Amino acid sequence: MADAAYVSRISVEPVKGKIQRARLPATEKPVFFGGHSEIGEHYGDSAEDEKPYPSTLDYLVAAAGG
Repeated sequence: MADAAYVSRISVEPVKGKIQRARLPATEKPVFFGGHSEIGEHYGDSAEDEKPYPSTLDYLVAAAGG
């Protein structure tokens, strides 16, 4: 088997509740994941529970090109 062409080196750590901080290559500042109104509604969370952040699903859709 051939060597991997790329290995993504990231770290993800919990911050508070559903909020996570990710450190990604080529960025100096961390990226935060969490949830927002539509995600909260699905899981039965109040919109006021936590500061809204994009969900991991939002990032996956964006990465796939919309």
